[in-house]
Amino acid sequence: MNVVVVKYNAGNVYSVVNALRRLGVEPTFTDDARLISSADKVVFPGQGEAAGAMAYLRQRGLDGVIKGLRQPVLGICIGQQLLCRHSAEGDTDCLGVFDVDVLKFAPTRHEDKVPAMGWNLLYDMRRPLFEGIPADEAFVYFVHSYYVPVCGFTAAKADYILPYSAALNKDNFYSTQFHPEKSGGVGERILRNFIELT
Repeated sequence: MNVVVVKYNAGNVYSVVNALRRLGVEPTFTDDARLISSADKVVFPGQGEAAGAMAYLRQRGLDGVIKGLRQPVLGICIGQQLLCRHSAEGDTDCLGVFDVDVLKFAPTRHEDKVPAMGWNLLYDMRRPLFEGIPADEAFVYFVHSYYVPVCGFTAAKADYILPYSAALNKDNFYSTQFHPEKSGGVGERILRNFIELT
């Protein structure tokens, strides 16, 4: 299987590459539009800042390439946010696959820390990405200051300050705000479910 991990100026991509290798997949890490377009599956991961990431994608023409993909695509963390319409981070226009805006957490209590960092429980999970994951075991790892509100594309929810979209899905586009590559056995199952999509 030909799996591509999109290369752009975002951090934490090698942990995704290593997680895929643990599943027996040897991904290609590239910003080559031709290789991305011809892949069987595309993973769009990373940690970073929205404006700089979008500038890199536009400079290389990858914004149009990613929006036009027809194979399964998985955005992770900043990858989920960039697939949305607009981000409050740097007042940035994003890819617009998901017609929803990314907002910044606004703490309401002293104990509300931003960024939200640590393990949290998913709920209202929709298949196929969450196939085989028991509701009481769906703990995954988050690090983020921005979030996607609950919307018609929401495929899983989590609560921090307010309920928000922990995952999204529209057609062949899937995404997670959390890091499946850092989420133990649950994250591994989510990545495997993505790789096994037909």
